[in-house]
Amino acid sequence: MRMNHDRMTRRDFGRNAALGLAGAVGLPAVVPCSVRGADGRAAPSDRITLGLLGTGNIGTAHATAFLGHSDCRIVAVCDPVRDRRQPLRDRINVNGAHGSGVCTDYRHFGDLLARPDIDAVCVGVPDHWHAILAVQAMQAGKDVYVEKPLTRTVVEGRRLVRAAATYGRILQTGLQRRSYAPFRRVCELVRNGRLGHLTDVEVGILGINPGVQTGRNFPETPVPDGFDYDLWLGPAPLAPFSPQRVARGNEVCYWYYIADYTAGFISGNGVHFVDIGQWGIGDEVTPVQVHTPWADCPPDGLVDCPIAWRAEIVYANGVRMSYSSEGRPHPDGIRFVGTEGWIHISGNGTTTAQPAGILDSVIGPQELHLYTSPGHHRNFLDGIKTRRATAACAEVGHHATTTCNLVEISARLGRALTWDGRTERFVNDAAADRLLSRATRMPWRL
Repeated sequence: MRMNHDRMTRRDFGRNAALGLAGAVGLPAVVPCSVRGADGRAAPSDRITLGLLGTGNIGTAHATAFLGHSDCRIVAVCDPVRDRRQPLRDRINVNGAHGSGVCTDYRHFGDLLARPDIDAVCVGVPDHWHAILAVQAMQAGKDVYVEKPLTRTVVEGRRLVRAAATYGRILQTGLQRRSYAPFRRVCELVRNGRLGHLTDVEVGILGINPGVQTGRNFPETPVPDGFDYDLWLGPAPLAPFSPQRVARGNEVCYWYYIADYTAGFISGNGVHFVDIGQWGIGDEVTPVQVHTPWADCPPDGLVDCPIAWRAEIVYANGVRMSYSSEGRPHPDGIRFVGTEGWIHISGNGTTTAQPAGILDSVIGPQELHLYTSPGHHRNFLDGIKTRRATAACAEVGHHATTTCNLVEISARLGRALTWDGRTERFVNDAAADRLLSRATRMPWRL
């Protein structure tokens, strides 16, 4: 997307991003109640103004987290579903937003991005929207917190990384375990040689949520009043509306497993664990070979992503990662295996090791100490103020998401693949390269 920024105001940009929305965008007056910060809260001049893009379960959770910080105020929420965005808007206004004034709700993200008083946005929408919203937000001068996985495709991910660098924006992606001390501690032990030479990483996760039915389609139903379904689909192909397709996370939600919107739990859930595995291997080390010798891809029905799999990944330094679902070999966790022992950490941070004394080892001042984050949301807010890279910056998110996407591509092709991490292309494999991106519905383009 090329635009003459010298001749455009931020409001002009937001209106173009909204594809010609009619009507002016009204900005609510912001009159903080603690003008001088005398009540112990941050003064208005030190507060970060935030807009939420997406107000489903994850967006609501982010609202709660951000409002726990006195130097953050939420002034806008956006969702194509009226009955999702308005209750969150009202909750923010009733429960207080640190003197933010009025929190306004928007149907279209272009209206929110047009506001010059918004410093940053939090993107909590289905995966197929992540890249477009994050890039347009950065072009509009906003810093961005974007949920995991960073993007739907590898090509989108690289474009998002470049946009963050081009526009000088701070980005945090939702790999929250990077901000949880037990995971950092385990990776520091591994990186400092407490296991001897690292040889293997074993990652096990759940492949699909209970209650989701495979091999089943659902009847088309009328789109509810106040639900902009065309905007919900956005860059994805047209599809018949059904409540199951667009359900939220506390319902039996199917979009998590539909390839038009996501790679399924290969990336939607597993990216958390693959990322920690790669943190222990070394963020700069890329895969060179990926093979998913077995995957269960439903041949019919609304669910069309792999719901179970076994994958093998070889990294440039020779470390091998096994990545699987359904509790093979280790449910809900990451196991690092070296020549002198192993450490296993579960999804909630519980650690076991052999020999057990590894866990008591002290990391000396001259050894490698990994990025220390005080908490994922706090880290993002601090990054906005200091302009220092976050714990889960764009490159980290892209690295983890890419590995998951390679596993998905191998599963769909049913064969081993050789990867060039420098060019981000497969080696002499045009068919696999075509799966690094997906066609998008007009007029949605990066």
